[in-house]
Amino acid sequence: MRLAQLLFSQGFGTRRECEGLILAGRVAIGGAVHADPDHEVDPGGLVFSVDGQDWPYHERACLVMHKPAGYECSQKPSAWPSVYTLLPAPLRRRGVQAVGRLDQDTTGLLVLTDDGPLIHRLTSPKKHVAKVYEVTTADPVTPAQVERLLAGVVLRDDPAPVRAAACEATDAHGLRLTLTEGKYHQVKRMVAAVGNRVVALHRSRFGALELPPDLAPGQWRWLDGPQDILGPAP
Repeated sequence: MRLAQLLFSQGFGTRRECEGLILAGRVAIGGAVHADPDHEVDPGGLVFSVDGQDWPYHERACLVMHKPAGYECSQKPSAWPSVYTLLPAPLRRRGVQAVGRLDQDTTGLLVLTDDGPLIHRLTSPKKHVAKVYEVTTADPVTPAQVERLLAGVVLRDDPAPVRAAACEATDAHGLRLTLTEGKYHQVKRMVAAVGNRVVALHRSRFGALELPPDLAPGQWRWLDGPQDILGPAP
C-alpha cells in the first residue's frame, strides 16, 4: 500500500493533505522519516508516527472508551458535549460510531467502531449480546423487584414484556442488571416499572468485554478486534 493511501485510510485527512504530511517530513516508520508519498508499505502490524505520535494500523477501528458523565453519544449533541470530542481527529474523520448509546448521565463501557457488520452484529436483537449495568436506586431494592425484573415488565409504549437476562441485588440500593435488548432508556424504565428509580447507571460489560479497571473516565484504547467483544469463535 502507498504510504499516502495508508494515511488516508487511517483518517489523517484528504489524499492531498496526507501527501502534504509526508512531503513535509512529518511521517515516520520505525523512527525513520519517509518523505515519499508513493513509498510502498506492508500495513499488516505496522506502527507509524505522525508528528511524533505513534499510530498502529487498523483496517477497521475498534475501541473501548470509559464514558464519563456529562457527554452525549451523538455527533450533533443538543445540550452536552459529544463523546466524539474525546477522540483524536483521525478517528473522528474515520467515522467511528458508538455502539449502543449511553445517556449523558450514564457512565461506563462504550464501544466505538467504523466496522458496519460489527455494529449490526452487536446491536441486532436477534444476536442477544449481553450488556451488564450497575444500577444505583433511589429506594431500597426488594426481592420482589428483582423477581419482577427477571419475569418481565411492560413498558408504556410497548405491549410486549421486557425482561432482564440476569438480575441481582448488589447492596441495599444496588442492582446488577443484564440485558440483551437495547430499547430507549430501558434500564431506567424497567426499574421505574417495578416501583423504584435509577439515580446512577454504569455499564460494566458488553458481551465478553469488561471495562478495563485501569481505564479512567474519558480515556479510550484500541481493541484487538471483534473477538474482544464477541469472545473467541466456537
